[in-house]
Amino acid sequence: MTSRRKFLTTATIGGAAALAAPSVVKAQAPIKWRLQTYSGAPLGAHVIKPQIEAFNKAANGEMEIELFYADQLVPTGELFRALQNGTLDAVQSDDATMASPADISDFGGYFPFSSRYSLDLPVLFNRYGLNEIWQEAYDDIEGVEWLGAGAWDPLHIFTTEKKIESLDDMRGLRVFGVPTAGRFLSRYGMIPVTVPWEDVEVALQTGELDGVAWCGFTEAYEVGWADICKYALLNNVTGAWCGSYFANSDSWAKVPPHLQELFKMSMDQSHYYRQVWYWGGEADLRVNGDKLELSTIPAEEWETVVGDAAGFWDELASRNERSARVIEIFKKYRDTMQKAGVPYRY
Repeated sequence: MTSRRKFLTTATIGGAAALAAPSVVKAQAPIKWRLQTYSGAPLGAHVIKPQIEAFNKAANGEMEIELFYADQLVPTGELFRALQNGTLDAVQSDDATMASPADISDFGGYFPFSSRYSLDLPVLFNRYGLNEIWQEAYDDIEGVEWLGAGAWDPLHIFTTEKKIESLDDMRGLRVFGVPTAGRFLSRYGMIPVTVPWEDVEVALQTGELDGVAWCGFTEAYEVGWADICKYALLNNVTGAWCGSYFANSDSWAKVPPHLQELFKMSMDQSHYYRQVWYWGGEADLRVNGDKLELSTIPAEEWETVVGDAAGFWDELASRNERSARVIEIFKKYRDTMQKAGVPYRY
């Protein structure tokens, strides 16, 4: 005690002040991001909102993401440009819908018969080389970082007044859908129509649209389209929508490594949530849903569509070297699954 009293009475003013008032470390202002998704609010409540809420909580004040739904800040078709110029910090969308200039963008969204089940897609990316090809493609584009892809629901066709029971029944139907699948279906006389996502419901009610080729049963019920449409075609064009997360390069570079890793972990959690939500929802609503009358195109007729898809694949493969590699992977995967048999293919 004697030594302490002597120290306090003989300490310099600066020393005493330093002892009396310990320094306080000020927390930096949180990193702020604006992220827009392709989906409207009802669907976004499942496909992204839980992830963003979880990330913001786990970031513990270091980073905060503000979520915007389809067309709230920019039109969906301008998402890529807005991301590249920094209007947005991040985007959740498929490559085709957001008008990505990447030479593999046609494979985003629904690429005809590239998958049968939602689990096929992450396997193609993580075990068959699509991750590396997508990374290469976006490394060639300045200003945008591709962060990873995941699977959504299968593609079915829902119509308001006309039941589809043959390929001829598709002729003349004006349908809202994803670009690549729409281009493929147009060979059967279907007319792809683009409207803002939020306007789809009204367009179905007024007759501007005859249907949607945008989603599976889970979405059709969740967003209210099943309340307007009368019919659902069970033949599906592909097993899973391919969507990705993207970030503005400058925005991503400002995020410290531990928060980058946290965001990627939240992406994986979101992919898992959707796998379960869609997989369970599709089966339940086909069996127990009471809003849609189901129809089927006979198997022998539908096989002609599957055969046409082979030519569509080759057409895409001829466009550039990377697309050719993607198609080669699809073919290898298809052959492997067919040879594996049950439960991979029946």
